[in-house]
Amino acid sequence: MSEAHAPSARTRVVREAHRGVYDRATANEILDEGFICHVGFVVDTQPFVIPTAYGRVGDNLYLHGSAASRMLRHLDKGIPVCMTVTLLDGLVLARSIFNHSMNYRSVVVLGTAVAVLDAEEKLEALKALSEHILPGRWAQSRQPNERELKQTLVMRLPIEEFSAKVRHGPPIDDEEDYSFRTWAGVIPLQMVPGAPENDPRLDPKTQVPVYASTFSRKAR
Repeated sequence: MSEAHAPSARTRVVREAHRGVYDRATANEILDEGFICHVGFVVDTQPFVIPTAYGRVGDNLYLHGSAASRMLRHLDKGIPVCMTVTLLDGLVLARSIFNHSMNYRSVVVLGTAVAVLDAEEKLEALKALSEHILPGRWAQSRQPNERELKQTLVMRLPIEEFSAKVRHGPPIDDEEDYSFRTWAGVIPLQMVPGAPENDPRLDPKTQVPVYASTFSRKAR
């Protein structure tokens, strides 16, 4: 069942408020389908927005990278962060240029990230990041060694202050424009995986795993 969530003044959708969605199930569904998030933060009055991979475990998001990463080093100081994920589902072509739009699903999460210091949680977070991108890959890959773990910083961002925004359906024109003789409708968009390509140095006897040959984000 969906868990109701009361948006804060900062996360309440203002523009096109009817598209705001505040239940955790919808937010999780969007987060689980996306690959890349954009992390916004400010350092010495300079705003930065950095694209990066992420993973979700329950009500927490995990980010990771080099311990020398500027973004992660600043997040580790406890500065406020804004993380967004957007899925583009279609181009919406109206009769009027003014009313052209896009069908999309997005999530905004505000909060403060903290470094994961517990070794077991850190390893589980890295596994979650791997499984988020390609389920089944973690078990068939070499696990991180002690040196690699020391070189990696993992940050946990609680999904507490958040909102989703969704637009779907046909174009919405002004009534007087419906008689304008031009095509109107939606061009659906989706990410479609191609056939796996072998590493040139791969042992030719190695078979492509099922999770790679049948990969589909929608099937998750």
